Amino acid sequence: MPPILESPKTVAPIPDRQSTLAHRIAVNVPRLLILIVISVCLSGGWYLAKRGFGRQWRYRVVEELHKRGVEASVGRLTLDPFRGLIARNVRIFDYKNREKTLALISEVSLDINYAALIHHEPFLNALDVRNAQITLPLRGAEGKIDNAQLNNFHAHVYFPPEQIYVSQAEGFFCGIRISATGQLIKRQNYQPSPPISEEEWRRRLSLLQRVVNQLQKFTFPAAPPSLQVKFSGDIAEMESARVEATLSGDRLQRGKYEMRDLSAAAEWSDQRLNITHCEWNDVGGSFAGRADWSRQDNRANFQVRSGLDLKGFLDAFGLGGPLAEARFYSAPLVEIAGSANFGEDRLRLKIIGHATLGQFAYKTVPFSDLTADFSWDGDRALLRDLRLRHQTGQLRADLFDAPNDFRLTVDSTMSPSAMRALASPELGQFLSEWEWQRPPTIHLAIRGQDHRPENWRGDGTIALDRTRFRGVWMNGGSTKIHFADGAIVCDDFRVVRDEGIGTGNFTYDFKKHEVRISNIKSSLYPAEAIFWIDPKIWKTVAPYKFRRPPGVVANGIYQFRGGKNTHLEITINGANGMDYTFLGKTLPFDRVSGRLLFTNNRLQIVDLRGGLLSGMVRGNADISLTPHDPRYRADISVNGINFPLLTDLYYNYKTAHGQLSGTYDFAGLGSDARKMNGRGKVEVTDGDVFAIPIFGPLSGILNHIVPGSGYSIARKASASFKINDGVIHTGDFEAAATLFSMLGHGDIHFLDDKLDFNLRMNMKGPGVLLTPVYKLFEYTGEGSLKKPDWHPKRF
Repeated sequence: MPPILESPKTVAPIPDRQSTLAHRIAVNVPRLLILIVISVCLSGGWYLAKRGFGRQWRYRVVEELHKRGVEASVGRLTLDPFRGLIARNVRIFDYKNREKTLALISEVSLDINYAALIHHEPFLNALDVRNAQITLPLRGAEGKIDNAQLNNFHAHVYFPPEQIYVSQAEGFFCGIRISATGQLIKRQNYQPSPPISEEEWRRRLSLLQRVVNQLQKFTFPAAPPSLQVKFSGDIAEMESARVEATLSGDRLQRGKYEMRDLSAAAEWSDQRLNITHCEWNDVGGSFAGRADWSRQDNRANFQVRSGLDLKGFLDAFGLGGPLAEARFYSAPLVEIAGSANFGEDRLRLKIIGHATLGQFAYKTVPFSDLTADFSWDGDRALLRDLRLRHQTGQLRADLFDAPNDFRLTVDSTMSPSAMRALASPELGQFLSEWEWQRPPTIHLAIRGQDHRPENWRGDGTIALDRTRFRGVWMNGGSTKIHFADGAIVCDDFRVVRDEGIGTGNFTYDFKKHEVRISNIKSSLYPAEAIFWIDPKIWKTVAPYKFRRPPGVVANGIYQFRGGKNTHLEITINGANGMDYTFLGKTLPFDRVSGRLLFTNNRLQIVDLRGGLLSGMVRGNADISLTPHDPRYRADISVNGINFPLLTDLYYNYKTAHGQLSGTYDFAGLGSDARKMNGRGKVEVTDGDVFAIPIFGPLSGILNHIVPGSGYSIARKASASFKINDGVIHTGDFEAAATLFSMLGHGDIHFLDDKLDFNLRMNMKGPGVLLTPVYKLFEYTGEGSLKKPDWHPKRF
């Protein structure tokens, strides 16, 4: 086996120790330096990202923004490894007045030219805003700050030389998607225009606040509405910039009202706003309008055509008060053109238009349709050719209302009850008392200083068919109308009923709350016609039941609602007689005449005359009309009353003879006979006293004493009496006949059917022989009035 040879080992030379250490240091020191640099960069980046740059850097950024035409402050300036410099909590101010904050932006990314930054040249290339929140500080009610936010805001803003270019800005404000593009010129010699006043600034903020408040009340069931804005102009003359905006939305909801297919376009140019179109639809119809406004003269012009659900639209915006009680069965059609002047102390609005309403109802009163032309300039209003149709007829009217000049012309064949919904409460109450089988024909021409009825003057005519007023019917009527001094004057009126007619003049004064009557002549039943004056008087007039309508003449004043100057005089002549209930019995007057005087809560009947039971009655009365004080006073005198008829009426005795005369002064309280009290005298001539029920049993007693004396007819009987608490008291009753006379005193309880009476007989002729024993001829009457018990007083 051949031998195996190993090659010799080469032994490296041992290096010098100093050169090895230097080599290691040379390798590790750069590594360490790199590590330190990385650590410093990371720490610095972390610090700059978390804590941000110092005040000097923020000042340089703010100064650069100022040069670019943006007045701002930066709360923090941080570094993002991917986005670069980030300005946080940025506050944007009005360029003319730094004290006025326009917006608060959460963060803005800065595109910096670092070379220019180092050389102290303009270094800001662009601003990049991503998913930021912009807050608009608005002053709300009671001075509180209400913040409105622009959410999810994205924008990229470039700063070419002397320009600000917004390539795209988008965000959501009050639920509306807003996008904007445009550019502004910022010249080197830029000189800002004078700042606006504090008052003007507050006015603009207040307007913006109101807009925000209204937008926040909308909801969007479908996709959010879109507002696209394009602008261009010079930052030194922002008022002269050019802005174009378009707004569109599928569905917009506000309360119960929904707008569909909203489309609007507007342009701001040469300090003039021009809304070229604004359209939308709802369940009722569509809306189309256009408008323009000039900043130089602060005037606006507009045109509107609406077939919307008007009530729903106004209710949604809190303006539905005037139509709260209206109900439209089809959408109203309204066309309006006008202008507005905002430059004076107050808004001056001028409009002219036309309205057409289909079937609708107001306060439950249905109307067929309404058409009208109208105009208004802030001081003067004109309503021309108004036509309102109702199932009962039609109303046509023209109205002009200006300072110190009011004119109204009305021609109507419509039932006035349909107009109660439109009338004042006072007039509505008056109309509610009427009922028309057929509508009246009315023509009115009214003039006045204003629209208040108490200041109206004018004339007209009214013709009535069958009508009921306060429950009392009339077959027809007519009158001439005159308005003056808050009153309606009816001249030459004529009212026809089945029983007769009424003519005359009267004035219904709303201002003084009174009715003035002049020369009214009537052949109507007073108990019916009195309702037309005041139903409260009916209770006073109702007891007088005329068989045929009397002749009535009335003059005077009757006040209502607490008036105290009533003085109404009525003269009555009832040739056909009347019936009147007295003490529960009906007295038949053959003829009657008298004068009634109504004053404040008082009725006086003066010189009442009438034929009663073949005799005559005269009297006067004073009656209280106060609701809770039914007192009365009266005096009556009668002469030649048929005594048999009277006793038959009150006592059901038909065999009496004679005539009754007397007087009676009395007072009472309402219809309660027990409350009546008074005094009087009565005399019966040629009468049969014993036919009176209470004296009838004495006839048999006298016949036993002196035969035939019981049938002797008393030629005269008289007595004075007092009545109180249902009791007739007399102390000097005397009845005289051929063979005897009776003297008596006592009480007749005519309400309780009791008798307590004493009589003494004085004999004549053969009875004179009995004079010594007159005391034995004293009798006492007791028991009931119809069957009294007479017996000697001494036994």
